[in-house]
Amino acid sequence: MIDVLIADDQPSVRRALRAFLETQDDIRVIAEAGSGPEAVTHAKSHRPDVVLMDVRMPGGDGISATAALAGESLTDPIPVVVITTFDLDEYLFGALENGAAGFLLKDAPPAHIIDAVRAAASGDGLVSPAVTRRVISEFARRRTPTVRDATIPRLTARERDVLAALSQGHSNAEIAEQLFIEIGTVKTHVSSIIRQLGVRDRVQAIVWAYQHPGWQADIENEYP
Repeated sequence: MIDVLIADDQPSVRRALRAFLETQDDIRVIAEAGSGPEAVTHAKSHRPDVVLMDVRMPGGDGISATAALAGESLTDPIPVVVITTFDLDEYLFGALENGAAGFLLKDAPPAHIIDAVRAAASGDGLVSPAVTRRVISEFARRRTPTVRDATIPRLTARERDVLAALSQGHSNAEIAEQLFIEIGTVKTHVSSIIRQLGVRDRVQAIVWAYQHPGWQADIENEYP
């Protein structure tokens, strides 16, 4: 069972999210919060498997709350999926850079939100298809040329292919079809990439890839 905390300042939104999440046999909502600080307090008390976090809330924003629950320095983070009506870069990147396991707009189909909750609970992550291209283009714009960095993991050629496809927002099934390999093999490669990069999930792997462009030139191994 996946325990979820919903943080949103609008009771009607919380009710709507609860209503369709609890149509799923494997998901239950165990707590609600109306502000960022309240979300942090409830999350630390109830220890949900996933927090659905709004961005703009009176008394404390969702980005600060995300950092408090899922920040890189935490030893026991709680997966946070940011869900908002505000399709603005500052929120998108603020959420991802502070450890969010996903980012969705509130007009996303319920199935996408359910998928994001399941992905976050399983240690993966999901960014809405509507904003994936913006993640890619913005990180590409922000990145600066770097010299070869000895700290960059020496991924295999196949792992590089998988990371490149991952960075384009492709699902495991799409990567498998693109590279003509089994989905199970893709999952194995993704797990290996996440482990070698020292990140938590596939979303943070995308962030890493665009912050460290040197990885693309650091491959000399043959396909396994």
